Amino acid sequence: MNVINKKMTLPDGREISIETGKLAKQADGSIVLRLGDTMLLATAVSAKEAKDGVDFMPLTVDYREKYAAAGKFPGGFFKREARPSEYEILTMRLVDRALRPLFPEDYHADTQVMIQLLSSDDNMADALACFAASAALAVSDIPFAGPVSEVRIGRIDGNWVINPTYSQLTESDIDMVIAGTEDTIVMVEGEMNEISEQEMVEAIKTAHETIKLQCALMKELTAATGKETKREYSHEDHNEEVEKAIRAFAYDKCAAVAREGYANKEQRAELFGAIKEEYIATLTEEQLEEQKPFISVYYKKVQKEAVRSVILNEKKRLDGRATDEIRPIWSEVDYLPSTHGSAIFTRGETQSLTTLTLGGKMDEQTIDGAVEERTQRFTLHYNFPPFSTGEARPLRGTSRREVGHGNLAQRALKKVVPTDPEVNPYTIRLVSEILESNGSSSMATVCAGTLAMMDGGIQISAPVSGIAMGLITDETGNFTVLSDILGDEDHLGDMDFKVTGTPKGITACQMDIKVQGLSFDVLTQALMQAKDGRAHILNEMLKTIDKPNTDYKAHTPRIKSIVIPADKIGAVIGSGGKVIQELQAETGTTITIDENSDGKTAEVAVLSTNAEGMEEALRKIDLIVNPPQVEVGETYEGAVKSIKDFGCFVEILPGTDGLIHISELDWAKTEKVEDVVNMGDIIKFKVTGFDPKKRKYKLSRKVLLPKPEKKEETTNAES
Repeated sequence: MNVINKKMTLPDGREISIETGKLAKQADGSIVLRLGDTMLLATAVSAKEAKDGVDFMPLTVDYREKYAAAGKFPGGFFKREARPSEYEILTMRLVDRALRPLFPEDYHADTQVMIQLLSSDDNMADALACFAASAALAVSDIPFAGPVSEVRIGRIDGNWVINPTYSQLTESDIDMVIAGTEDTIVMVEGEMNEISEQEMVEAIKTAHETIKLQCALMKELTAATGKETKREYSHEDHNEEVEKAIRAFAYDKCAAVAREGYANKEQRAELFGAIKEEYIATLTEEQLEEQKPFISVYYKKVQKEAVRSVILNEKKRLDGRATDEIRPIWSEVDYLPSTHGSAIFTRGETQSLTTLTLGGKMDEQTIDGAVEERTQRFTLHYNFPPFSTGEARPLRGTSRREVGHGNLAQRALKKVVPTDPEVNPYTIRLVSEILESNGSSSMATVCAGTLAMMDGGIQISAPVSGIAMGLITDETGNFTVLSDILGDEDHLGDMDFKVTGTPKGITACQMDIKVQGLSFDVLTQALMQAKDGRAHILNEMLKTIDKPNTDYKAHTPRIKSIVIPADKIGAVIGSGGKVIQELQAETGTTITIDENSDGKTAEVAVLSTNAEGMEEALRKIDLIVNPPQVEVGETYEGAVKSIKDFGCFVEILPGTDGLIHISELDWAKTEKVEDVVNMGDIIKFKVTGFDPKKRKYKLSRKVLLPKPEKKEETTNAES
């Protein structure tokens, strides 16, 4: 067993080690990465041959956290890891987006990269997953233009922190994951507390310094394992004569279509398709048979080059806009009458209908992962149905893309959602339904989400808008940054850079690079152009609604809270939850209790759509917490709680019951309790005594009733 181990030190002195040669040796490449007690196993396997008809990179990235890594049992009936959590899916996407651009364009073999969390501590494993994946590729013979690595960067008290721990991240005003090679940045994703463009660039530059060290370590590992030479492959057949013929016929025609600036994507598709059909019509049957495997591939290549040239050299976009021009925008709020808030946001051919739902403590989402356990009060879900792009395809559940886009929008908006329960007592759920898509639907979701919350009366600290930026470059270093990119510009471009923020600063970003790297000059220009675009979009949004409504919708459930001593929680809940359950049923409310961090008090929240029920619930809770003294001889009114053969128990005060014996129900003889009262009846009664041994109050109903007069006995004489 030839075990090789390489180590490096992070800026704060923590040590990272990469070991290969001990585990999973039948994989093409495998390593174990360790930081503290966090350990990741990463493996890479690639088929020796490509499948017939595959003309893309069939890469699968999988990340799983084993519950044993944290000494925990999985939840659920089966007690084993099942489908990946959203957190695991998001980590897969982080790794995939960093690795994918670095595989050769003509490499089409099935390739699977798997990362597993085997041991965990306070170090965050997701920031190490790409490092581990790239290291596994580095010790394999799989063709890959790496190494590439990722780091998380935070800022605490103005100081940059590389790969902050879970506990450190709670104090940070920035949470960004940066991926890059030794020379360039390839991926960025994160959330921030309204930072400036300059601060974001500084964060990326700082992270890149550590990325360079990690890439150097992987090069050492590759040299030590002797894996510098990668496997030979031939996954594509080419015909230069056919490519030249298609280029000569189609290039100028495609450029002419691009130059015209057709706003409708279907019209553009028809015109581009007609050029391809026109070329096919010039071929004989024999030529068509010979060229059939190449026509679509080369035509797409020629079309892409022609369109890119027009954009780059003539500054003319596919739909006729200037490079920094935003498509027409319209929006509407209060569209759906029964929701707690709603908004439509439409930008060009992209449309989001977003709904707001407000709930209480019990509606919070529980995050129960292998390492992290928490609840969250703000959730955003994103749905991308096939009709939004004019397609008909089966629904296969929530896709990784939907999870990722929803998470980006959630991170963008959560920075402006009030956390003070006095300002926002609600659990919030936003749902974005994408009804049309041609361009960034995640950024449309951010805009629609802002409008929906303002419509619903959520007092957000500032409105948030978002924009997707694109990039066209050439081999000479020329580039053009595009604002508010179309779907076609995303496909043929070199960058998809989404930026969200308020007028004060950036709240979230996500950048994917399709070329091998991005210079800081280009990144800075894209950020500044995005700032102008965000301001324009926000200005259009504020024409619809310029500030949050001062009140919630009439049908929105209301929440009121009171603080009680912690030692009174048991009294409010009751044995087996009896008291609180009865209280909720009687008043039509939902009641939750949370002990405060001081350990001395607790917050009781009452949620209801009925004001009278809410006030009654609060009144009864107050009586339980601050019970008035039950006075012998006083008259009370309460509900019948239970019926026995010997009498019935009634509520004197909330949390305090007493017995009315069957003989005390009526002056007349009572055969059955139900002849006089039934469950739930509200009756008046008098407290007639207290049994100190049994600690029970004696009650009487009959003493409050008129006492019947005695009939005089008649004598025989009188008769």
